[in-house]
Amino acid sequence: MRNPLSSRRYVVIGIFVVVGFIYLLRLAYLQIFDDTYAELANRNALRYVTQYPSRGLIYDRNGKLLVYNEAVYDLMVIPRQVKNIDTLEFCNLLKITKEDFIKKMEKARAYSTYSPSIFEKQISKEDFAPIQEKIYQYDGFYAQSRTLRYYPEAVACHVLGYIGEVNEEMIAKNPYYKKGDYIGMSGLEKSYEEILRGRKGSKITLVDVHNREKGSFKDGIYDTAAISGKNLYSTIDIELQKYAEALMKNKRGCIVAIEPSTGEVLCFVSAPYYDPNLLVGRVRGKNYKALAEDISKPLFNRVLMAEYPPGSIFKIAQALIALDMGVILPNSGFVCDKSLVGCHGHPSATNVRDAIKMSCNPYFYRVFQRVVQQTNPKTGKIDSKYGLMLWNEAAKRMGFGTRLDIDLPNVRKGYIPDTTFYNKWYPSGWNFHTIYSNSIGQGEVGVNPLQMANFAALVANRGWYITPHLVRSYGDEKQKEKFVKYSQKNYSFIASSYWDLAVEGMWGVVHEAGGTARRAMIDDIAVCGKTGTAENIGEDHSVFISFAPKTNPKIAVAVYIENARGGGGTWAAPIASLVIEKYIKGEVERKEMEQMYMETNPCQPLPLVRKVKPKKKR
Repeated sequence: MRNPLSSRRYVVIGIFVVVGFIYLLRLAYLQIFDDTYAELANRNALRYVTQYPSRGLIYDRNGKLLVYNEAVYDLMVIPRQVKNIDTLEFCNLLKITKEDFIKKMEKARAYSTYSPSIFEKQISKEDFAPIQEKIYQYDGFYAQSRTLRYYPEAVACHVLGYIGEVNEEMIAKNPYYKKGDYIGMSGLEKSYEEILRGRKGSKITLVDVHNREKGSFKDGIYDTAAISGKNLYSTIDIELQKYAEALMKNKRGCIVAIEPSTGEVLCFVSAPYYDPNLLVGRVRGKNYKALAEDISKPLFNRVLMAEYPPGSIFKIAQALIALDMGVILPNSGFVCDKSLVGCHGHPSATNVRDAIKMSCNPYFYRVFQRVVQQTNPKTGKIDSKYGLMLWNEAAKRMGFGTRLDIDLPNVRKGYIPDTTFYNKWYPSGWNFHTIYSNSIGQGEVGVNPLQMANFAALVANRGWYITPHLVRSYGDEKQKEKFVKYSQKNYSFIASSYWDLAVEGMWGVVHEAGGTARRAMIDDIAVCGKTGTAENIGEDHSVFISFAPKTNPKIAVAVYIENARGGGGTWAAPIASLVIEKYIKGEVERKEMEQMYMETNPCQPLPLVRKVKPKKKR
């Protein structure tokens, strides 16, 4: 008789065979195809450490060091490996609280329990010395070196910029960056990030069960060396930069100086400014918050991002445009009729040169009127829209209302109004009398100080400019590379004779009786300039553009002092002349004047109060 249990035996054997086969397949998969567990095992014995390259250094035009690197350390943690540590002793070693320790560990676990992340960043070499001696005692922790930027002169913050840690959005846009990496956030650090950053390397190190390094994995054959970033050689004259910043101490506004023949920026000051070292290291977050909340806006780059009314300096552009269009002649004269627009007391200008020298408002009212109220060749009628279109195009050829492609981020293009703007603003219609305030650099015209300095260089060159820039070259000292786009001339296509007329008028502004900037006169230097007083919220702004010498100019300067009562000739003009004297002579001989303008703050205190005009009597 057949045993009924015999068939069940084969079933049980079959189940065991199938289960065993499944286990064999799974084991083969884990060992041959899936490297997850192998990787986890390796992580217990191998440490993958990123080798951060040194960022390129930045020098001034004379070879003086502006930015260098200093070693710091990030303390890394692998949460899964952190076991049986004396938390209190560890916190005392790092000078943090237990609450801080818990928060940092939670953050690290949220990122990954197996991958390393930063526990404490940017520890100076002095603070790291006692940590280095004991770090091996704490499983799961190790140090990773990197470099931070330091600024020996502590100036030019808006030029040099700063670096900061990448966020998730940056990582998503560029896979080169990983969590914990740093990137240029502003200034040259941002514009030249790919040149300055270099290339990261990697090092694989053997570690024992006590977290102690035991040497390179396979003698380092899988390691990759970091490649240092390339150096930048800037156009900035650090001595002139320091001097200009001293002049702008406790003030609000800008100073920009350009070498007309090359477009190289000699100094670049946006005030108030700050010590760039404040945004370095572990104190960066706290300091950035304080700067961001400062009512005077020291983080705001006024040179590139402020949009000011140019005031009377724009009269030079108005004269050149009108001369080129043929609506006035060099000897055209207009009565100083204050019923048209207010003006200071002076004789009526009988020619363009004297009009620029005396800065006559009614004169340029008439000039702009002739520019705008032109006959449209298609209709044969006076057409303000046609005239404004021609004016807009001519102003843009001078660098206004267009973005100057300087090698810094966040550049505003200013504004030159056009017919589209006024059609929307005045849907019921408009004409010259609606927009006449543009004639004297008020109204809707907006420029930034870089455009003002560039315009001064344009006049100095008699009709052309090279795009302003802050870097001459990059690379090694023996093999520097230059940028082609910063060697090309941009022409305004206005006749050279008209530019000579503007130069003569600007020379008269400084050197002749009746000129509005006599305080800008320097012995032995022929300074050409133009003052401006720009209305805005609060007290008027003080404005001045200039270049020197008159022949073969070496420097073009724009100065803008916010809410400084007294006009362009009182504040901006003498400050510009001090910058010119410092650059051309090497030192300033007018010591009393220098002291006065360094120590005096003419800017109306913040917050500003709108000026209330008195009501007219009925």
